[in-house]
Amino acid sequence: MIKVTLPDGSVREFSQGVTPMDVAKNISEGFARNVISANYNNTTIETSTPLTTDGTLTLYTWNDKEGKKAFWHSTSHVMAQTLEEMFTGIKLTLGPAIDNGFYYDVDFGDNKITDADFKKIEDRVLEISREKHEFKMRAVTKAEALDKYKDNEYKTELISNLEDGTITFCDHATFTDLCRGGHIPNTGIIKAVKIMSIAGAYWRGDEKNKQLTRVYGTSFPKQKDLTDYLELLEEAKRRDHRKLGKELDLFHFSQRVGQGLPLWLPKGAALRDRLEQFLKKAQKKAGYEQVVTPHIGQKELYVTSGHYAKYGADSFQPITTPAEGEEFLLKPMNCPHHCEIYNSRPWSYKDLPKRYAEFGTVYRYEQSGELHGLTRVRGFTQDDAHIFCMPDQLDAEFKNVIDLVLYVFGSLGFENFTAQVSVRDLNNPEKYIGSVENWEKAENAIISAAKDKGLNYVIEAGEAAFYGPKLDFMVKDALGRSWQLGTIQVDYNLPERFELSYKGADDKLHRPVMIHRAPFGSMERFIAILLEHTAGNFPLWLMPEQAIILSLSEKYEKYAKKVLDLLEIHEIRALIDNRNETIGKKIREAEMQKMPFMLIVGEEEEKNGTISVRRNGQEGKGNITVTIEEFAKIVNEEISKTLKQF
Repeated sequence: MIKVTLPDGSVREFSQGVTPMDVAKNISEGFARNVISANYNNTTIETSTPLTTDGTLTLYTWNDKEGKKAFWHSTSHVMAQTLEEMFTGIKLTLGPAIDNGFYYDVDFGDNKITDADFKKIEDRVLEISREKHEFKMRAVTKAEALDKYKDNEYKTELISNLEDGTITFCDHATFTDLCRGGHIPNTGIIKAVKIMSIAGAYWRGDEKNKQLTRVYGTSFPKQKDLTDYLELLEEAKRRDHRKLGKELDLFHFSQRVGQGLPLWLPKGAALRDRLEQFLKKAQKKAGYEQVVTPHIGQKELYVTSGHYAKYGADSFQPITTPAEGEEFLLKPMNCPHHCEIYNSRPWSYKDLPKRYAEFGTVYRYEQSGELHGLTRVRGFTQDDAHIFCMPDQLDAEFKNVIDLVLYVFGSLGFENFTAQVSVRDLNNPEKYIGSVENWEKAENAIISAAKDKGLNYVIEAGEAAFYGPKLDFMVKDALGRSWQLGTIQVDYNLPERFELSYKGADDKLHRPVMIHRAPFGSMERFIAILLEHTAGNFPLWLMPEQAIILSLSEKYEKYAKKVLDLLEIHEIRALIDNRNETIGKKIREAEMQKMPFMLIVGEEEEKNGTISVRRNGQEGKGNITVTIEEFAKIVNEEISKTLKQF
């Protein structure tokens, strides 16, 4: 008999050789019908894998992240089978699950795949799926694997890096693929599939290697799920920040300036500035001091911090100067500079904590294929801050930063989020710097603070920064997509590397603890996500213009200007549209520009000293006629509801 521990802590005994699906049926026949994947002792296995030792079992359904991963990975196998049938002589490489689907990288040789082939591929995948082929894993020797793929240099390269005795194949129908496992029970569960697109992709992501064709797809256990997903994608296209940014005149990209280097237009620059001032005001209340650091630093600075060893090879290359041997780097991180600011003078325990904040622009080289609007760029500004504190101040300081992050989210309409405690991968200690003792202290500090603040959090191994663990905030937008926004990190390592110190009450030198934090993260990425979350209808306090004055004819231009002057006195941002166009056209264009309020002025309004107010998105509800003072009250009340107090 073996003991199987379930996620709720309960323990059940079974005969040796029981499978995860047998356990699922023991729990409930209804539950078992929905189980599609399993994990035993932290290893992904098949639902048909015999269990031979005591362990902890997690069973996944379609509603679980790991369940979807198995579902999509399995579908990639069926698509690969289809591609081999349809295109003679192709060479398969890798086909993993990704967010919302899967892909397979293929060397098509002389074959050509186009959008016209998508429907035929989908139909054949569904035809194979309906035959309910089981996915079966089997171990093979290295020699057998190399012989199987002797004509496929990509698979051969993968196999050559594997140890004999660790190599497995997955079979279904007439198809076999090199695979580590993690599949659904059979193909029959796949009820809907869509080939999404094709794109170029270098073998193993290296531009020096041959370019392959990446075939993207997605699949679902119900046709309705696919239909809903495609409708969601259409809404996402309408909300695409690149499209909205162009329509709202916020930012621009120029090939002459360079890929991944956004140019902020006047309205976009005003939006950024408003976000900066919003956070600076809160930071000032929280005791932060503003600092400014240069855009470059000596290479040695980043060697000391560890950033050069981790990212130097993939970053912008060093900048040389006329002085022999002198090298600088474009700043990839603000933290080393802030360490040197702290090091500019000696500190006493009475001086701590020190909180340095900066909207600092950093530069990281991203491959051109990875660039995407504002969400993946080569130059971006972080709302960075670093807190240097004593160990007994760490808990309070960390919780204060959590409060600041929650204030930011609340004021910008991000109400749906979870917290992720990102810790080390204990199986790969070489990825991290610093002592085990310091890592344990840092991880425990974050978990303790998250618990005390009542955050809904999960722990994710392997997601920590190389210098320390972190608390990441995973925010869901209006379309239900999850984004990492806001991060807080505890760092014992950079203070060691930069030999930071303070004199304690015992008159001895001690090492401070460092907290890294960025509620926005990247300003560019944050604005992109905010654009898509709100569809450009930002909170009223953040809008570039809060109202537009529409005169019914040229006769009322003078009164429109008077209204504008009065609005400025009330600190309401507005502009005038006095073009010789119909009022209907002016309203339509103002709504397309996401203008919150349209203030219509004509003969009656001029006579009574009023304005006719139309709210964007409230067509058919009628206008209201109010005085300027009454309108100012409406605006201020709406702002006070959304802009939280800190």
